[in-house]
Amino acid sequence: MSTTSADALARLWSERGFDIDDDAVVALDQHRLFGRIAPLVVEIGSGMGDATIAMAATDPGRDYLAIDVHTPGLGNLLAQAEALGLTNIRAARGDAVELLRHGIDSGALDAIHVFFPDPWPKARHHKRRIIDPDRVALMRDRLRVGGVLHTATDWPDYAEQMLEVLTAEGGLRNLHDGFAPRGERPVTKYERRGTNAGRPIHDCVFARSS
Repeated sequence: MSTTSADALARLWSERGFDIDDDAVVALDQHRLFGRIAPLVVEIGSGMGDATIAMAATDPGRDYLAIDVHTPGLGNLLAQAEALGLTNIRAARGDAVELLRHGIDSGALDAIHVFFPDPWPKARHHKRRIIDPDRVALMRDRLRVGGVLHTATDWPDYAEQMLEVLTAEGGLRNLHDGFAPRGERPVTKYERRGTNAGRPIHDCVFARSS
């Protein structure tokens, strides 16, 4: 962890971050965390925070909660947010699914972003992939009607699985015909890594319909 990230964590974590305790997840208090109630976007697996920073900077009317298990990445996120004067970013460390299941109400989220999650490439590990029917049903429930679930991956077989699972979730509708155009989603280091390795990038953008 860089000195800048470590310093940001030490100074800002108590105000702008929290730990997800798998044994006793506390309900998310958005007003306490952000100081206001605004449309809320959750990013699952925020990495070093590049996408969160870029999107929050151009979208001040919404609040962004970045969730990851990687402490240095969360430190980098908070350091960048402070340097840019962004007040609509907060961080959570731990299992995003546990927070969704026990700490966030049905219909509470404006959007969920899952950009370049661990592909678990070995077939015997596919069950660990976050985009599966049960978790997608949970994500759909936590979105408001019309709220958006946006996923992206550079692994072709995972992309096909994502599209299949999202399409099969009856409470979601595809906003595009098949895979979505890349649009204005920020480029992350994971995307660059996949592109440099010759892997195609696939996005899926679905909205809660019911």
